[in-house]
Amino acid sequence: MEPLKTALIVVDGTETIGKIAEAISSALQGYQIVIRKAEAFVGTDLLPAHIFFLGCGSPKPESFAYLGEMMQHINLAGRVCGIFSSNKKAIDYLSGVIKASDAAVGKPLLVKNGLIDPVKIQKWVNAIL
Repeated sequence: MEPLKTALIVVDGTETIGKIAEAISSALQGYQIVIRKAEAFVGTDLLPAHIFFLGCGSPKPESFAYLGEMMQHINLAGRVCGIFSSNKKAIDYLSGVIKASDAAVGKPLLVKNGLIDPVKIQKWVNAIL
């Protein structure tokens, strides 16, 4: 039996982003899921992750300061990343944060008005994978 792959989801701790993270988690079949609040995130959390996701509700949340700094100094070429938010400016922020790391970033997921559509999220996750 093949061991489960690991997916890391880093969030800012806001309620809406937490709900989106849970929906993403449900869509990731065959993965061991680790959801980590950004303030508790450490760089070694990325080591076992085959895929990772970043989500925040507003641009430049204080809890993402370490993550943002780390992404400027790490090479994640070959790693797949998905970014998500309920705020377009936060999507732009996350796109900038991840850019220097060379991770392969799929099309961002923007959840408008907090309306979480499991079918849309499943399609988005499948496109990222």
